[in-house]
Amino acid sequence: MRAYIFPGQGSQFIGMGRDLCTNHTKAKALFEEANQILGFSITDIMFEGTDEMLQRTDIAQPAIFIHSTILAAITPDFQPNMVAGHSLGEFSALVASQIISFEDGLKLVIARASAMQKACEKNPGTMAAILGLSDELVARTCKSIDEIVAPANYNSPGQLVISGTLRGVALACEALQNTGAKKIVPLKVGGAFHSPLMQPAKEELAIAISKVPFKKGICPIYQNVTALPASEPEKIKEQLLQQLTSPILWTQTIQRMVSDGVTDFIECGPGKVLQGLVKKIDKDVQIGSVA
Repeated sequence: MRAYIFPGQGSQFIGMGRDLCTNHTKAKALFEEANQILGFSITDIMFEGTDEMLQRTDIAQPAIFIHSTILAAITPDFQPNMVAGHSLGEFSALVASQIISFEDGLKLVIARASAMQKACEKNPGTMAAILGLSDELVARTCKSIDEIVAPANYNSPGQLVISGTLRGVALACEALQNTGAKKIVPLKVGGAFHSPLMQPAKEELAIAISKVPFKKGICPIYQNVTALPASEPEKIKEQLLQQLTSPILWTQTIQRMVSDGVTDFIECGPGKVLQGLVKKIDKDVQIGSVA
């Protein structure tokens, strides 16, 4: 069985999608449609902008979504048995599985990015990757801190991202360093994604989601907050909202997909971040890309 997976924020790079736009008529038309929906030329930024501009949440999220969904759209034998996306990538997965349209998906990503940016300004925070410790130890340490800090991304065994207030993350990193973390990497992000500090974004995104028609797709989507397959539109909507303030269960998602029969994972999107994570989660599966 084959699964297509879609990356989230952080996988962007200058030049992403340029060859697609040049060499594929359908891709070019979709890039042009995206520019019209956005009201500005995001392709100019994607193809030849600056790293600083492309790292902005309101640019990076639409750019990755556009690139990922176009890759899936132009793949001739795109017939997944199931799909999943890492954080933002869940929206690309929704479009690829035909649960929502490309236009509606992009509009939701724009709304999500805007809502998250506002939440970041209202509730300043940060994130850090913790390497070399068990998930349980990291979670327990976060819980012992008298500040908002919690697991945000269960990326792979031995790699867990934490998220919270500036002080909370600093205190947790200090404690985890003393506990024996192999490496701690502060992330260059605008705020505390997938933590309680994103509650204002959750409320704003709910309004945008309520205006978009969701339907049953061509295959199940394994959602971040449960690591379980979903096909009912109302359940999918509910879990999209929960994702903003809940951890991304990526390790558990890949493990569940493998237990459900997946032998081949194909990454659709810029970079190869998910390929590396999947190999760390299960070295026996096949993993490739259409990038």
